[in-house]
Amino acid sequence: MKTLTDTDYIHTLIAEGEHQQQDFKFEISDARKIAKTLSAFANTDGGRLLIGVKDNGRIAGVRSEEEKYMIEAAAQLYCIPEIDYTLQTYIVEGKQVLVATIEESPHKPVYAKDENGKALAYLRIKDENILATPIHLRVWQQSDSPRGELIRYTEREQLLLDLLEQGTLLSLNRYCRQTGISRRAAEHLLAKFVRYDIVEPVFENHKFYFRMKNE
Repeated sequence: MKTLTDTDYIHTLIAEGEHQQQDFKFEISDARKIAKTLSAFANTDGGRLLIGVKDNGRIAGVRSEEEKYMIEAAAQLYCIPEIDYTLQTYIVEGKQVLVATIEESPHKPVYAKDENGKALAYLRIKDENILATPIHLRVWQQSDSPRGELIRYTEREQLLLDLLEQGTLLSLNRYCRQTGISRRAAEHLLAKFVRYDIVEPVFENHKFYFRMKNE
């Protein structure tokens, strides 16, 4: 069986394009922006960052060792908690391409600090890094509590199920408006239903909605 050369391997990855588990970076000029991508990968399914590759798949190569330090800064200084990653160098068409591999984190959320030092958590959806909602944060936080917790079905739970069973996508705002429930209580209940696989979040038109999860 023929062994893949560096060139073959990188071209195979590039042929996949950018997707939920792969992102191209022409260069790293801001460690904070890279931290956002690392957070998104770690909070979703993990992924690969190809550095020295343009958005159109053309190989530009990395120009200095500085790129490696920028990734390290993104993972260790701008991600909370720090992210573990592996970094490999490939020589393609006489140019260096770096491939950083990030595993899905067992301890979510992983936050990225923005330019003001604010910690924000991201998700990777298709080829975009999307800001996690308070509901996602609650799901992750609730996941640290025992799974044996029972859901008590009160009128509030039944009302949510009735809205979801109408078959349309339900936004958090509409849920609060139609039930009069507080935003905090609505987030808590939706997070609990997501955690127990009763409800799933759907990202459409740059916004999160919720629907009943199909069996």
